[in-house]
Amino acid sequence: MTSPLLLTRRVVQLLVGLFAYGIAISLMVRAGVGLSPWDVLAQGLSIKTGLAFGLITNLVGLVVLLFWIPLRQRPGVGTILNVLLVGPSAQLGLTIIPQQTELWAQILLFAAGLALLAVATGLYIGPRMGPGPRDGLMTGLNARTGWPIWVVRTAIEVTVLIVGWTLGGNVGFGTLAFALLVGPLCSLTLPFFAIRLPSAAATADREVERELEGTAEQAAGLEAERDAARFDVRDGVLLESDSAARARADRAARSSVIRSHQPDAGERAAGERDAASPASRRPAFTIATYWLDDRLSGAARARSRARAGAWR
Repeated sequence: MTSPLLLTRRVVQLLVGLFAYGIAISLMVRAGVGLSPWDVLAQGLSIKTGLAFGLITNLVGLVVLLFWIPLRQRPGVGTILNVLLVGPSAQLGLTIIPQQTELWAQILLFAAGLALLAVATGLYIGPRMGPGPRDGLMTGLNARTGWPIWVVRTAIEVTVLIVGWTLGGNVGFGTLAFALLVGPLCSLTLPFFAIRLPSAAATADREVERELEGTAEQAAGLEAERDAARFDVRDGVLLESDSAARARADRAARSSVIRSHQPDAGERAAGERDAASPASRRPAFTIATYWLDDRLSGAARARSRARAGAWR
């Protein structure tokens, strides 16, 4: 069973990360040099409606979460807390942080906000208790439509940015800096704050983990901590780029070890018995052998079988 201490650590880290995320947003708002697309939308709606920025952030998150229903995605604990806590913490930051007008102070404040946001992202993704509502929408649309992640993300964020800018949200060089730098910065913080669950606990508490994480995609093909640098990050989700996915597939194809092969009918029974044993791993040359089996004459097939028997 997952220890109460580990669960407490995960919850505390999640809460600290969400609080820091809201403060990071308020720092970038007070810098006044541009915001992320979703914050541009929240700021524009705040200007037009007169409602507080933090409240608008909560309402936008709630509306986005409602779109999860037709996508048949279940939010995790972290998703719900994201909707509830980021807005109030951002509003608190706006209350205590003054607006900056000097360019040097604006740049420093924006840089501090972006750095804090990267740390906060690592903190609240690390416990693996569900992605943010906006990224659950993104991965849900990807799953339902089959469109590439980058197409879905670009379409959503460009639309949100245009609407927010039309409403009066702040678009500037900070918006471009956010788009270019948030991924690389989060690739440094994600491995550092990631919480690794014991394999035994993960197996025993699988149902509990499903309830905590929800059903939305939070990580796509993350093989090891060092691989985080190959992923883009948006509000609690790791998105593997198309080029990174192809590179991972190429590495697997060129690997000197494979975990299974495609046996002929006469070998299936023995293959099934040995599937779980280390001996079932074949050199990569075996792949070429079975590939040639489908294309060469029966004599070549017999020679291939003889060689496979010798390798055993």
